[in-house]
Amino acid sequence: MLPDLILWSHALAALLFGMLALWAVQAPELPGSIRTSFAVALVLTALWALSVAGIGNGDPVTLVFEGLRNLAWLMVMLVTHRWGGARYLTLPVAYAAVALVIVLQVVLQLLATGTDVPAAAAELMRTALLMRALSAAAGLVLLYGLNTGLGRSGLQLAMTAIGALWLIDVNLSALHYLTGEAPREFQAMRGLALAALAGVIALAFHRSGGRELRVSRTATLHSLSVLGLLGYVLIMIAGNTALASVGGTHARILQTAFVLGATAAILTLMSSAWLRAWVRVKLTKHLFQHRYDYRVEWARFTETLGRPQGAAPLAERVAKAIADLTQSPAGMLLIAGDEGLERTAGWNWPVDGPAPEPAAALAQHLAATGRVIELDGARAGTAERMDSDAVPDWMLALPEAWIIVPLPHLGQLVGAILVARPPLDRALDWEDFDLLKIAGRQVASYLAEARATEALLEAQRFDEFNRRFAFILHDLKNLVSQLSLVARNAERHADNPEFRADMVATLQESAARMNDLLARLAQRQPTPVGAIGVLDLTALAQGIAEARRAQHPVEVEGEQPVYAIADPLRLEQLLGHLVQNAVEASAADAPVTLRVSDGEDMAVIEVVDRGHGMTPAFVRDRLFKPFVSSKPHGFGIGAFEATQLAQALGGRIEVSSREGRGSTFRVLLPRALASTMEEAA
Repeated sequence: MLPDLILWSHALAALLFGMLALWAVQAPELPGSIRTSFAVALVLTALWALSVAGIGNGDPVTLVFEGLRNLAWLMVMLVTHRWGGARYLTLPVAYAAVALVIVLQVVLQLLATGTDVPAAAAELMRTALLMRALSAAAGLVLLYGLNTGLGRSGLQLAMTAIGALWLIDVNLSALHYLTGEAPREFQAMRGLALAALAGVIALAFHRSGGRELRVSRTATLHSLSVLGLLGYVLIMIAGNTALASVGGTHARILQTAFVLGATAAILTLMSSAWLRAWVRVKLTKHLFQHRYDYRVEWARFTETLGRPQGAAPLAERVAKAIADLTQSPAGMLLIAGDEGLERTAGWNWPVDGPAPEPAAALAQHLAATGRVIELDGARAGTAERMDSDAVPDWMLALPEAWIIVPLPHLGQLVGAILVARPPLDRALDWEDFDLLKIAGRQVASYLAEARATEALLEAQRFDEFNRRFAFILHDLKNLVSQLSLVARNAERHADNPEFRADMVATLQESAARMNDLLARLAQRQPTPVGAIGVLDLTALAQGIAEARRAQHPVEVEGEQPVYAIADPLRLEQLLGHLVQNAVEASAADAPVTLRVSDGEDMAVIEVVDRGHGMTPAFVRDRLFKPFVSSKPHGFGIGAFEATQLAQALGGRIEVSSREGRGSTFRVLLPRALASTMEEAA
């Protein structure tokens, strides 16, 4: 079954790649040079697949077609690379080196198939397999150096298909080398995979838009890492093979020592921050036009700054965001104060201990020039004199201190970032200066926004304090009015024992309310609603009337209990405002009435006075506005606070008033149902 599957899968792949070659010749969406190279590569791939299906995988003709196929795909990659704008001198050299390895591989395979000495044929074939794996891996490295972010261009998909071809060769070569034969199962799977890749290339042709190619740094670095790992594996295989042939009885000990030593060496190299930085700098210098991948750097920069609350404080995040741009291990934030730049926080930079003197001269210099200062130049005396004179001595005394990045915002200096020296020390160039200046302005805007937010929160706290103070001042005015009424009535009824008892009770209640007002004023948060429970409005009205008896006559209408769901303290405060307003609006001998009743779905308590009343326009437009009052010396807070309390209790206030006839304030509260009363009981 496997031979048939190998035959038909490769035959299908040959048919599909031949059809793709005809399509590539007539594909107007592909540039001319890429179209030609694709057509050649597709034809040679079709011939190779047909050869595998017809005469076998190890036939010399098949081996030649395989080599030509690999060279053709290598040419496709080179043409695409050059078309994408890459003009590096090392690029043709790299492609030529891979092509040479492919040619040598084919030659060795042909020699292996043509010799009559089995041992020599085996050694030649093993060497050819190593070279085949090496050339395929090198093809992957060169391929992944191409940018995969081509937007709507189908070339990225075609490059992916070519990468799959190289990957298949790497795996088959490794299996053939390790097992001594090419597994037929994998050969069958290769034919099916080739048929699938033909469909991928067809889709790539359909989507191709011919957009410009760029070199991807991340893909290049990862590909080089893969190549290095593959090279390490090949060295391990070659070294162990050599030791096995020359080590004699000590071969196993030598192989173990070699593996341990090589592993320790590779782990040491991989853990070296200096080596990683050196490799990154060298690759960036020789493979890319610019030092920075600005899209990646800016995405990481903004992600560091914009992390949600609960992460590191903003001061540490801004220091980290600037330090990450230059691969620096630490950073320190200095904030501009009245006396100069003051040390505030650090990322991986301890800021404990006595704070240094504020850098006044440095703050003035950075605000005037906006320059990024290199401290090594200031230490060596090679920097401009105004830079050297502005840097304080304590900064120069820090050996890890490397550069100072100013943070300007709208013409003012917000602060500066002191950046530590990176693992691989280097001099800054124009790219570094431009990027750091832009990043500094962005960081300054974040810090300025944070300051504005803190100022807004502080203003809100003051607003809440002023709001609470206005309410308390109004309550205090009510208490003064009550005490004034008690004092005025005491002149006439001081000899009455009942009046004296009421007066003492009123004084005690007033003292308690004053203490409550002071406690409310000292609270840092808005006064919360207290415990909600079932409350008898009739009993509450009678208590309020009894407490007011020494000040003004207050009557209660309604004998039957009426139950509501409310906070008793806040409801008593609400009714106290309304009763006090009614008392002030009424004549001395005109009683205020508290009328308790059951509504359809609400419990109702009304405060009725026979005073001068209000106009409909005043009730509609001004009554519940703060600081609006119909009384000459009123604060205009009572009705506003009353409606706020009613809404907090889940109720509302309705008003009916007529000039010269008085007003009625109806407080509607959620009525307690029978089930609720049973639970409360």
